[in-house]
Amino acid sequence: MRKSEIFIIAGIILLSFAIGIYFYPQMPEKMASHWNALGQVDGYTSKFWGLFLMPFLSVGLLLLFILIPKIDPLKANIEIFRKYYDGFVVLVIVFLSYLYLLTVFWNLGMKFSMILFLTPVFGIFFYSCGILVENAKRNWFIGIRTPWTLSNEKVWEKTHKIGGKLFKIAGIIVLLGIPFQSYAIFFILVPVILVLVFTIIHSYFAYQSEKK
Repeated sequence: MRKSEIFIIAGIILLSFAIGIYFYPQMPEKMASHWNALGQVDGYTSKFWGLFLMPFLSVGLLLLFILIPKIDPLKANIEIFRKYYDGFVVLVIVFLSYLYLLTVFWNLGMKFSMILFLTPVFGIFFYSCGILVENAKRNWFIGIRTPWTLSNEKVWEKTHKIGGKLFKIAGIIVLLGIPFQSYAIFFILVPVILVLVFTIIHSYFAYQSEKK
């Protein structure tokens, strides 16, 4: 990972910790921490974990993302699409920080539709997953890892090309669900589940075809 990307991520994480420390005295003892599909709060946590769980999680994920290209037996393949991988890591940390800010603002008394604010971000996230998947080369940690894609280079390429396009389409479908907030959860979950199921089945049949 380039120094510029590490600097951006480290800055975001440090800012999250700073926000947590600054707003700690103003937070209720029990913070809203989970919302259901209708955008209603259905889970609470202590203000310490409400303010610092996400920054700690971001630190853990950053360390994991840095470690993966070093320990993967096929790490040379990761280097081929490294710029897409590094960009995706930045996106994940930005996504978590955005969710963190929404949680902080909500608990400060700024009530809004959590679903409305999260739907477009999920659309962007899934579209970005499509870009990463489309360019991913065979490895043990990143991509559509089924027994058949990991066993055959051609099956990996075929599955990831179509999988990448489908993830992009799923992201667009999520964005189309913005005006329909009552059904937003279906616009988010259904396309992604269908993409995952399709790509698993596709990898199996692609493998059988290659065997023949």
